[in-house]
Amino acid sequence: MKDQSMLRIGQIALRNHMSGADILPLMPFYDLFKTAGIRASIFQAQNQPNQGLCDELALVDVVEDRLKGEMMDLQHGSLFLHTHKIVADKDYSVTANSKIVILTAGVRQQEGESRLNLVQRNVNVFKFIVPQVVKYSPDCIIIVVSNPGKAIFSETLQNSVCMKNLPYILYFQEKDFDAEACGGIRANCTTQLMDILTYVTWKLSGLPKNRVIGSGCNLDTARFRYLMSERLGIHPSSCHGWILGEHGDSSVAVWSGINVAGVSLQQLNPAMGTDKDPENWKEVHKKVVDSAYEVIKLKGYTNWAIGLSVADLCETMLKNLHRIHSISTLVKGMYGIENDVFLSLPSVLSASGLTSVINQKLKDDEVTQLRKSADTLWNIQKDIKDL
Repeated sequence: MKDQSMLRIGQIALRNHMSGADILPLMPFYDLFKTAGIRASIFQAQNQPNQGLCDELALVDVVEDRLKGEMMDLQHGSLFLHTHKIVADKDYSVTANSKIVILTAGVRQQEGESRLNLVQRNVNVFKFIVPQVVKYSPDCIIIVVSNPGKAIFSETLQNSVCMKNLPYILYFQEKDFDAEACGGIRANCTTQLMDILTYVTWKLSGLPKNRVIGSGCNLDTARFRYLMSERLGIHPSSCHGWILGEHGDSSVAVWSGINVAGVSLQQLNPAMGTDKDPENWKEVHKKVVDSAYEVIKLKGYTNWAIGLSVADLCETMLKNLHRIHSISTLVKGMYGIENDVFLSLPSVLSASGLTSVINQKLKDDEVTQLRKSADTLWNIQKDIKDL
């Protein structure tokens, strides 16, 4: 494999032989630890929601010193984790029989590199990781969180997380964001690849489509509902709306479906989401798209929201809750989309993975935007080689 010295492969696996567990453990695991603040955030995260529902944690990485250090650091905190066994190894076999595998792998974009070439290099990374994951956990559900791009990763990073019964979330650190070089907060040089890499994972894994999903617009939808709540003065859980399509600039805000207690906001304001909207709700969607760039500009990376979002997906599946999430799934045949692309649609998740996709009644302009989102991805995806 090329550039092996630049490659970092991390895995986390959990084993749990207990049943009836209902509390979600959560802990971030970073590529590099540069500041005391980052280490502190890790400690806080692993203690806030954790109730000791896993009894074994396994780490895998090709960088042995770092791997041993991570293992020791976690072992020293095992009293707080209530995890009686924490191990580490370079061999993927320690992740065997994982129920959920979370991939956050990514190779950064180089100066002047095309989107297609960036995708192809990430495909080469995934060709190493995915077969190993499936070899040892053939019955797993894979969640792809990977979203590599320029100005996001300061060096090559590959990580994946494997869970045996309860989710153990790997947060990836997005470092060295240069807002000025990227044209301000909204960095045009940042490439959104999560949906494409979900397709790549599906093809490489050979798993059925219901067991390979992307984190997609689950976080975008959460951001949208939060911004709604700020405008309306109502808790986000009572503000209902969806972001669909690409996890990126071409995402689709479903204005026709926004409601509070069943009251359609678009019926109250027919111009909602358009350029003629006196309340300028379109700005809310823009903030959703720009929010990650803004956070990266301010603190250097994102971790809490994406980690909580993925934890939410894991909780739904591991508790068999049949909740609906906006996650990336194969959408061929829906809304007139004819190609094998992964986009976010409202989907029911359960212990078996994706159970069904909700066929929302979208307005014509929303369907048009969704198809445009699909075309954006397919124009890159169709030229991927060696899948």
